[in-house]
Amino acid sequence: MILFRSPDDVPTGFGPSVVAIGKFDGVHSGHRSVIDRARVDAEAIGARVVAVTFDRHPLSLLRPEICPESLVGPTQKVRLLADTGVDATLMLTFDRALADLSAEDFVRGILVDALGARVVMVGADFRFGKGGAGTPALLRELGAELGFDVDVVEDVRARDAGRRVSSTWIRELLAEGDVAGAARLLGRPPAVWGEVVRGARRGRELGYPTANLSSELEGLIPADGVYAGWLVDEGSSDGLRPGIRYPAAISVGTNPTFDDVLQRQVEAYVLDETDLDLYGHHVEVRFVERIRGMVAFGGVEALVEQMGDDVVRVRKALT
Repeated sequence: MILFRSPDDVPTGFGPSVVAIGKFDGVHSGHRSVIDRARVDAEAIGARVVAVTFDRHPLSLLRPEICPESLVGPTQKVRLLADTGVDATLMLTFDRALADLSAEDFVRGILVDALGARVVMVGADFRFGKGGAGTPALLRELGAELGFDVDVVEDVRARDAGRRVSSTWIRELLAEGDVAGAARLLGRPPAVWGEVVRGARRGRELGYPTANLSSELEGLIPADGVYAGWLVDEGSSDGLRPGIRYPAAISVGTNPTFDDVLQRQVEAYVLDETDLDLYGHHVEVRFVERIRGMVAFGGVEALVEQMGDDVVRVRKALT
């Protein structure tokens, strides 16, 4: 997949293309339905498939007081979009200049001039351009004038709940620690990504050495607790290559037994590994199942006993 950071990066004559536009926060099953349709149309007309998205949630600039936490960071989003099979992603920097761009200028400058769009795919609730003036209806009007078709893809809905798959629903599930439910909507385990840094080394002293992720990690952290999951070691590069996957017991929270951790942290104990050196490595931590909530224990002995039981349950959950 080719990654463009600006319309200026797109080479002349890049099109024709079928373009899927959206925030793509989480690249969940609803988002992938839009991209899947784009791939089918692109095959039919011999065009490239391009995802157009943003490096942050637009509300982080426009209405930061109501902006939700992102399900994934920009590195994660690029990788997830690549996994969908698109030919290119245009990751636009959502700054004041882009926010003030009119809907017509967005269409002419980005979709038509840069990408040579022949078909544009959007969800029914997609808005674009200054003040959110751009709607699917306006997009169709501009398409008739500028030579592209518009396909509005219907929502993906849960058969039982009847609720549409959305980033909001996934955030709610993660806030409850229901990572298995979130995985069903995402089509994969929810995950965080970041660099392993040095912590208090308390886990090593207790016989369960953990990889502590930097507080600058990407991805939405689920509710405090202990989880079964996977740690994928991607090495000390930029984290964009496949890595080695290890089964892991994952702790999320402030470690209330010791009461000296001031902010929530994610740390993962790789099962049966006591000498694994991951400092400075980028890793992805994938959450599969919640084992229990986070509680304070009366002492180290009780904590170690519980950690042993956690590992047994994690092992069972991953088999």
